[in-house]
Amino acid sequence: MVKIPVPKGIKFPGMYQIRQGFDVPPGIDVTRAVDGQWQRIKGTLALAPGARIAVGVGSRGLSNLPEIVRAVVAKLKDAGARPFITSAMGSHGGATAQGQVAVLAQLGITRESVGAPVEVTMDVVSMGEADGIPLYIDRLAHGADGIVLINRVKPHTDFTGPVESGIIKMLVIGLGNQKGADFYHQTAVGRDFYDMIITAGRRLLTKTKFLFGVALVENQDHQTCDIQMAIPAKIEAMEIDLLKKARSLLPRLPLDEIDLLIVDEMGKDISGAGMDPNVVGGRGSCVWSANRPWPKITRIFARSLTRATKGNASGLGMVHVTTPRLVEMIDMQATAINAITASCPEDCRIPMTLATEKEAVVAALMTIGPYTPEDVRIVHIQNTLHLDHMRVSEGCLVGLVNNPDITITSESSPLAFDASGNLV
Repeated sequence: MVKIPVPKGIKFPGMYQIRQGFDVPPGIDVTRAVDGQWQRIKGTLALAPGARIAVGVGSRGLSNLPEIVRAVVAKLKDAGARPFITSAMGSHGGATAQGQVAVLAQLGITRESVGAPVEVTMDVVSMGEADGIPLYIDRLAHGADGIVLINRVKPHTDFTGPVESGIIKMLVIGLGNQKGADFYHQTAVGRDFYDMIITAGRRLLTKTKFLFGVALVENQDHQTCDIQMAIPAKIEAMEIDLLKKARSLLPRLPLDEIDLLIVDEMGKDISGAGMDPNVVGGRGSCVWSANRPWPKITRIFARSLTRATKGNASGLGMVHVTTPRLVEMIDMQATAINAITASCPEDCRIPMTLATEKEAVVAALMTIGPYTPEDVRIVHIQNTLHLDHMRVSEGCLVGLVNNPDITITSESSPLAFDASGNLV
């Protein structure tokens, strides 16, 4: 922990509360959407009576996830199959079967909630290789009579391409368990991640008993606004289309250049990278991550970890300053396991840690170059998921005045701190 003197007479800028409007597509009735998609593809599926079907579910907190899983399970049962739930989350949950069962339960996925047993293993089966890339598949999924995967399609935090987060990545890394996740992330240090995922994914779609994928897209309010199902031959085209839609719906910061971004909380439940690099720009934590040129943010001050991240501080390498409040919440074991698996030791870098939040803000401002309280651009957000309301400094207003999506909802009030040096 570092203590620095706060310059006497230092002036902080006035801050305004703003609301950012989005063109939000409406949420949908997920049970009805699953039924409609099932009617479209069920005639193409060869389901033998009593077939055991592995339904893979990941570690992300998705809106309506239990309802969607329950609806898919019901359709499989109606067709005479015997579905079971298995984890498709790589090394998450501490890279143990018990940990992954706990993650599923935390997401509301239990036998009672979805109508199917939960069976999890970390064992994998080798499926050969594709262009020098070893292929792995979860042992329980491999032993089943069919595989179904349920996942959200969205821009990935670390790589870019026509296909990013979705069904294909879940098949390759999610069902690759820790062994697959370890290999693919290690190889990403020297090989293009998208090329590796799409090469391995195309081969696994043909070499496994993959039946269909259930892909969903969430709107800016994090509600399910689209659900589509596709068989192996249609998965890639479906994901390409849905990624375009998901990218257009990604909430973003309203400015291209920011001097200091204050983030109240970061965590794995917010983004796999703690803070979504699609929002904060730059390269993310990892040296192999994709570089996003916009927005340009000079300094990031993260105040806390979310409770749901359980001490996993992945993404910490993107943070420039913090306080003991965040550092004392870090579970270094969980963070290190995640960082090693992702070939990203940068995730374990603890940023400059100032004694108080006031000192953290001062330290950040001392390293952005010349500024005045009137022109410095400070943006204060809750996290990178919730960007409809935020506070901005006076210097940001010139870049927002012609933005029809922005409404200023308060008068100016100073960037203020209490007697303990914490942000008010």
